[in-house]
Amino acid sequence: MGCGVDVVYGMNISHQTPIALREVFFFDGLDQEAVARRPPKPLTLRWWRDRRADIVGHAAVDVPITGRVDARGFAHRLPAFDRILNVPRLYHAAARHFRYTGHFLTITIPDPPDIMHWTYPLPIRLKGARNIYTVHDLVPLSLPQTTLDDKNYYFRLMHKLTQEADALCTVSEASRTEILSFFPDVSERLHNTYQSFQPIVSTDGSRDDDTAWEIEGLFDLRLGEFFLFFGSLEPKKNIGRLIEAFLMARTDCPLVIVGAMAWKSEAELRFLERGVATGRIRQLEYLPASMLMALIRGARAVVFPSLCEGFGLPVLEALSFGTPVLTSREGALPEVAGEAALFVDAYDTSSIAAGIEELDRNDALRAKLRSLGPQQAARFNMKRYEERLSKMYEAVL
Repeated sequence: MGCGVDVVYGMNISHQTPIALREVFFFDGLDQEAVARRPPKPLTLRWWRDRRADIVGHAAVDVPITGRVDARGFAHRLPAFDRILNVPRLYHAAARHFRYTGHFLTITIPDPPDIMHWTYPLPIRLKGARNIYTVHDLVPLSLPQTTLDDKNYYFRLMHKLTQEADALCTVSEASRTEILSFFPDVSERLHNTYQSFQPIVSTDGSRDDDTAWEIEGLFDLRLGEFFLFFGSLEPKKNIGRLIEAFLMARTDCPLVIVGAMAWKSEAELRFLERGVATGRIRQLEYLPASMLMALIRGARAVVFPSLCEGFGLPVLEALSFGTPVLTSREGALPEVAGEAALFVDAYDTSSIAAGIEELDRNDALRAKLRSLGPQQAARFNMKRYEERLSKMYEAVL
């Protein structure tokens, strides 16, 4: 869009960190799990510094990217940026500050941008900028049993955001309606930009031979002879019913599940071990984007009967590659899939199983969905996303 982009991180890099080491600490921190710092003892020097920063604002430090650190292995982990900034332990500090005071943590940046777009609902504001917050959905409030969030904290945070944000960004009409049902007063400042998907490889069929070779060599799978689910393994993704339905379905194709355990629930995953033991289910955790896209392109169909989605990016990704999709009519999924997917009842395992069997046996249906998918995905292409984002920024400015 032609805008300069600053990115704010919350690593353990401060003004006391030598400038020559900040780049080293930054890339070292990208490859490590965040380690929670013990809170300082009351009235110690560190405690007073934290309290002063809470009042006057936490100042960001510049992290110069000089190229002295070989960062080629992190290319897939970094967003586009002109400047990298860091506020020490920003996100822990902000949550603590809001929990105890009910106020947002203020941060300062040298030469601040016109707009600070927080891509998640966070209790933080940047001084000197318009502050926009993306709210993908209100699942902790609309489906409380599917998340581990502190519901009281989450409601207080959302209420404060609707009062103080210069604008809220959401990603579907379903999410917009859901947000307004709880917080109707934010209507004039709530913008739906939808989302987009920028594939790192071509989405046409020119790479089918390479894809077949890649998925066979890496995963011992055959092109078009497996079903695929990818996403976090948590209750709102309906993974328990999906596994149960797949084991009920009469198909010789395996189900490949790609996703990290977000919330381990015995009820959700009670049949997973059985499916793995019988060879009907293969489970993979983290995969680089290029490998995941090879699996998406090579799947017989992507199955995604979620209970709630603010947008449903896996569906858009599959449509972009022309891969047939089975999904539900919950949340924003009908908006994203249009007429280019097979819909099932997310709460009915028999419906999901019947849908899997239909996609497995009906060659004509799969061909139709392969044709419709890229056309539907084009409605959310990057150009249209830029236009919607620009319109929101112009309104805020």
